[in-house]
Amino acid sequence: MFRSTTVNRHPHLVSKISFVMSLLTRVMNHPAAWLVWIVSVVTAGPLSAQITVTELQSPYSFVNDPIEKGYFISSVNGEAETADNNGFITKLNSNGKLLNLKFIQGGKDDVILHAPKGMALVEHVLYVADLDTLRGFDTTTGKPVMALTVRSHATSRPESLPPSLSDVTFDGKGHLYCSDQKANTIYRIDLVTQTASVLVTDQSLAGPSGLAVHPKSGQIIAVSWEKGKISEVSPEGVVTELFSNGFFSNRFQNLRGVDFDRWGNMYVSDFTTGKVWRMSWDKRFQVIAEFLPSPGDLSIDRANNLILVPYEQAHAAEMNGLETPTIGKTKQEKRTLADYGFIPPPPKPALEGLEKK
Repeated sequence: MFRSTTVNRHPHLVSKISFVMSLLTRVMNHPAAWLVWIVSVVTAGPLSAQITVTELQSPYSFVNDPIEKGYFISSVNGEAETADNNGFITKLNSNGKLLNLKFIQGGKDDVILHAPKGMALVEHVLYVADLDTLRGFDTTTGKPVMALTVRSHATSRPESLPPSLSDVTFDGKGHLYCSDQKANTIYRIDLVTQTASVLVTDQSLAGPSGLAVHPKSGQIIAVSWEKGKISEVSPEGVVTELFSNGFFSNRFQNLRGVDFDRWGNMYVSDFTTGKVWRMSWDKRFQVIAEFLPSPGDLSIDRANNLILVPYEQAHAAEMNGLETPTIGKTKQEKRTLADYGFIPPPPKPALEGLEKK
């Protein structure tokens, strides 16, 4: 589905012929997923750089573990707003090979996990947005290590409904940020005190679904489900609109995921149009994949230059190599919001090191 690949990390994959045969078998068993597999066969780069995972149940988020070099996929497995305790999280190894389909499973071994959505990793803990609760699990054992219930606020939820967390991201400085799509709210979680507070409630966020922290500026990027907007939120809660659809421009519909590669390019997934967009440092908007079945909360494995995309309606997920840019700024040049095309570049940028997401 993606234009080109630059990695060769999967020697365990079978030959192309046997892969296609097994692919066709999966397609017949999962009719909704036909577009994922057929497009992959036709347009993917080297086979060794493409991995597909099946048997998922409404997968929402797909993230990598930079410490243990593995991957995790969350599956809602039922109604997205129902506390049915049957959600699960799948674990893959460093080559994308399935280790455990239900590594963490609601209702098993004292685990509570209803409808897991967005995820973020901090050292050896996997944090998961699960309805009104942010849950933490040990990445090695899968055992729960934290459960923080986020309380509703009258200003953010006039309907007095409980919060419903959509995504979570880490700022590298001891704080997690969680989006509440329905309440137009972003919460800040202090990992030291394990307390939650409202960072911002603003109607202009227009249903913030996916979150990411820019790896250079430290600003929070929120993508909108309702209006296809992209906003920047400062650590102080100031909201700045970066991109919105206009009368003559209607690129986005329902955005679900957002993340950055190592060069500062931004990637967003449009759930409804079935597209993944890249906004490059030189202000270009480019569709790098289309005709995808419900691309969800994507993420980027920056170390290996891979894009990780779940497909909710196809009950599958895919890992693909990304192309490496041949031109760009030198290491001595500071990257800013201009690197993905929304503000003019600053004069004479200073050196700035890369922060972890």
